[in-house]
Amino acid sequence: MTTIGDARTHEAFDMTKKCVTLYGAICTITLATVAVVTIGGHMGTTFIWVRAVILLAVAPVLHRLTVRAAQGARRSFERMRTVTTVMPIAVIGIDLIPGICPMWYAVMQAIGVLPLVAVAFILNGSGPRTAFPTTR
Repeated sequence: MTTIGDARTHEAFDMTKKCVTLYGAICTITLATVAVVTIGGHMGTTFIWVRAVILLAVAPVLHRLTVRAAQGARRSFERMRTVTTVMPIAVIGIDLIPGICPMWYAVMQAIGVLPLVAVAFILNGSGPRTAFPTTR
């Protein structure tokens, strides 16, 4: 049985932390790009501003959940598995609505959630899942 201290599980959580940090960096770049585009006189709608800020604000929350999960908090682990599965689908799904945001923004958002897709695969791997066995 794998435990939180298991090398494979520890490595999975280290990679998860790196992916969440990368997600935060990409969100920061996206928000900065929105600012530059708006300052440059192009359309910067309230939607893309609010969304860019919210998605960036989620990064520290995901990082905290990852740290707590790595320390053995089952609820944090389950929340990370759920959020990293649902959030990329939601972000890309909204981006696919015609006319809701500029194409450059949709592409940046899609690139931004790729690290979360990686996290979803990592946390659903055998190491982390066996560290938190299902209790029934």
